[in-house]
Amino acid sequence: MSEVRDTGSSPKGGVYHAPWENHFEKVFTPFEEFIHRQTTSGLLLMGTAVLALLIANGPWASAYEHLIHTPISVAFGSVAIDMSLHHWINDALMAIFFFVVGLELKRELLVGELANPRQAALPIAAAVGGMVVPALFYFAINPQGAGAAGWGIPMATDIAFAIGALALLASRVPRSLITFLVALAIVDDLGAVLVIAMFYTETIALGPLAAAAGLFGLLLVLNLIGVRNAIPYFLVALVLWVAMLESGVHATLAGVLGAFAVPAKPKYNPERFSEHVEELMERFRASHRKEASIMTNEELRAVVQTLENGVHSVQAPLQRLEHVWHIPVAYLVIPIFALANAGIPLDFGSIGETLSHPVMLGVTFGLIFGKFIGITGASWLMLRYGLAELPKGTRLSQIAGVSLLGGIGFTMSIFVAQLAFATEPQLLLMAKTGILFASALAGVTGFVWLFTVSGKPSAEAKVEQATGS
Repeated sequence: MSEVRDTGSSPKGGVYHAPWENHFEKVFTPFEEFIHRQTTSGLLLMGTAVLALLIANGPWASAYEHLIHTPISVAFGSVAIDMSLHHWINDALMAIFFFVVGLELKRELLVGELANPRQAALPIAAAVGGMVVPALFYFAINPQGAGAAGWGIPMATDIAFAIGALALLASRVPRSLITFLVALAIVDDLGAVLVIAMFYTETIALGPLAAAAGLFGLLLVLNLIGVRNAIPYFLVALVLWVAMLESGVHATLAGVLGAFAVPAKPKYNPERFSEHVEELMERFRASHRKEASIMTNEELRAVVQTLENGVHSVQAPLQRLEHVWHIPVAYLVIPIFALANAGIPLDFGSIGETLSHPVMLGVTFGLIFGKFIGITGASWLMLRYGLAELPKGTRLSQIAGVSLLGGIGFTMSIFVAQLAFATEPQLLLMAKTGILFASALAGVTGFVWLFTVSGKPSAEAKVEQATGS
C-alpha cells in the first residue's frame, strides 16, 4: 500500500492529493467530459450495432447465435425463471431502460416541456402524428397476414440516436430545437409503451396481473408515506417485474410503473436546506477547532454525515435516480441490447428479394416518409390553426429536419419487432433490416437537411459557446 500516512500536518491549500492523483486526473477528466457529451451515447450505439453486424456476418456468427440463445435459469424459492440470454437482455435488462424512460417522462410532465400546455401542444401533436402516419404507411403495405402484426415497428423514435445526431449540429441550431426533439421523443416513448401494453400482449394471467397491480399500489403507498430511500422501491419493483413476467404483459413495463411511483418532491426546499447548511457549518467550525482530523473527531464526522444526508434530501429522488442511471443505461444497457439484437445475417445474393419484401418496405416507408409527413404535417396544422407556437428561434423547415431524424427507430423499433415477430424469424429479419436501413437513411438525410436549412451558427449558439454553457 502506497497511501501516505496522516502525520497531522495540513495538506497544501487544505486539499490532499494522492501520489498519482494529479496524473490520473489529466487522463480521466477529458475522458469524463467525453462520456457526458450527448453525441457519445449515439456514437457508441452506432459502433455496437456495426460490431453486431460484423460478428453476425463473420466467422463468429455461429458462436454469436449460440451465446445469445444460451439458457439461463434463476430461481426465487418456488418460482423459477428460465429464459435465454437474449430474453434476459430484452425482458430484464431493458426494464432498466424503461425505468429511465419513465423517470424522464414523469419529470417532463411535472416540470419540463410537457408541463406547460402551450409549450407541450406542439411536441405532443408532432409525436402523435409521427406515430399514427408511420403505422398507416406500414399497414397500407401489409394489410393482412403475419406481416400485419408489425404495424407498431415504425412508430418509434430512438431518442439516443436522434438527439446525438442533432447535437452534432448544436452550433447551427437553437437549443430550443433540441428541447423540442427531446419532448417529442419522450411522448413517442410513452406511445410505444402503451402500444406494447395494449397490442403486443398475447395472453393474460389474471392472478399475477392482480399481484402486479397490488405491488404497484404498494409502491404508491411508499411514495405517500414519504419513503425516499431507493432500496424499498427497488425491492418491490423487482417483485413487480416477476409478477408482470408471469402475467403475460411485457415485463419491461414494470420499469415504467416503478419510475412513476418514485417521489418527485424533495424533503427540504432550497430555503430550508440553506438554513440547515448554515447551522451545520457553525457546528463544523466549532468541532474542527477541537480536533482537526476527521479520522479522530467523531463529532466532526457526524456533522459531515448529516450534511451529506441533507444534500440528498434537497434533491428529489426522481431527479437523483435519473442522474444515477442515465450513464449505465446509455453506455451499458442500450449497447448490450444493440449487440444482442442488431446482429442480422446479410445475404447479398437475395438483396433484391429483401428490398422488395412487404415488411422491409413497410418499416422503411413508415420510418422515412411516415415520420416526415406525420411530424411535419401535424406541426403545420397546429401552427396553421393557432393551437401551438414554434419553439423560440426555430423555423418550420427545422421542424421538418427533426421529423427526418425522428425516423431513426433503432432501439425501440427493434424491441417492438421482437414482440411482433417472436415466432416468425424470417419476418423479424426483414423488419430488422428495414429498421437499420431506414435509421441510417433518416440520420443522414436529417443531418444534411438541418445543416442546409440552418445556415451559419445561430446567435443563441454563439452566446452559449462564448459563455461555455
